[in-house]
Parts: sequence; C-alpha cells; structure tokens
Amino acid sequence: MRGSFKRYKYHPWVRGFKQFYGRFMIPLIIFQGIRTILLPTVFDVFLLALLVTLALSIFLDII
Repeated sequence: MRGSFKRYKYHPWVRGFKQFYGRFMIPLIIFQGIRTILLPTVFDVFLLALLVTLALSIFLDII
C-alpha cells in the first residue's frame, strides 16, 4: 500500500510568506544590524535575533 504523498506541505499563505521574506530578509537584517550598532536597545537586539533566526529557519527549510 502506498503512503499518501503531499505535494504542498504548507498552506498557500505560508509559501507566499516564505517567498516574500526570502527576497527581503538580507536588506532587513543589514538595516537592523546597522541600527543595532548605532542605537543599541534591548528591543533592537531582540528584533535582530528574531530576524536572523527566522532567516536561518527559512534558508535551512525548517519552516
């Protein structure tokens, strides 16, 4: 008996988010990194860490 094969694992909006964020993540991370270096606040550091984590998870296809 063959197992079910799902061609698309995620919902269409998740795939759209991954494609959109995949295009704009490097400029966002660079901008946030410069902003964090110039004006380091706790929020900026957490936001930069969140952006880097999200970018790595998309690049490594974890999400």
